[in-house]
Amino acid sequence: MAARRALKAVLVDLSGTLHIEDAAVPGAQEALKRLRGTSVIIRFVTNTTKESKQDLLERLRKLEFDISEDEIFTSLTAARSLLEQKQVRPMLLVDDRALPDFKGIKTSDPNAVVIGLAPEHFHYQILNQAFRLLLDGAPLIAIHKARYYKRKDGLALGPGPFVTALEYATDTKATVVGKPEKTFFLEALRGTGCEPEEAVMIGDDCRDDVGGAQDAGMLGILVKTGKYRAADEEKINPPPYLTCESFPHAVDHILQHLL
Repeated sequence: MAARRALKAVLVDLSGTLHIEDAAVPGAQEALKRLRGTSVIIRFVTNTTKESKQDLLERLRKLEFDISEDEIFTSLTAARSLLEQKQVRPMLLVDDRALPDFKGIKTSDPNAVVIGLAPEHFHYQILNQAFRLLLDGAPLIAIHKARYYKRKDGLALGPGPFVTALEYATDTKATVVGKPEKTFFLEALRGTGCEPEEAVMIGDDCRDDVGGAQDAGMLGILVKTGKYRAADEEKINPPPYLTCESFPHAVDHILQHLL
């Protein structure tokens, strides 16, 4: 790994780290204000595909988080960029609330399959339609492959198991655009003027947030909120730079030890 440099950027996961659905992680708003009182650049990076960036921003503002739209980098943004680059017409297996982020993308007569988190669409008929497109040579694009995520009523299946089922059935490999892909983290840093060695990532997913960020050259801080389960920190190698109780504790550490 490249030598560490002075910290210039902090990447923060949203769902499970700052909030769980419509409830903020205790103390997170005040901790964000303290972090904003420093010279670091902050970016919010999320794999959420349940809602558009605009809806997500409104949710965060209702929870009194001081966040602007240009600070949020989502896997939906990354997926749209890839679709435009490949010039394909996707079958969009995403939540209906995420569709505004694909406005203007042609979807009639699809020749690609895009999968995000879409509980309403994950049934046999729709998945079989996707399966047939893939057999005909359509590329499979996974917005991310999270195994599960945290809801108010407990853990719930993510898109990963459904992506993997289609990969298995069609003997193909999905192109993944969200975390933990290195390109996702580098794209999130683009425009900040910061290198990965000058950044730290805070998140509740040991593989997608922390493992992905550390593979890209950043430090990773794992928080024990959201989807975290006991001993998650032992699932990746190298282990997280730090494992702590919650986002406010991560901010405390940054202020005391990294700045």
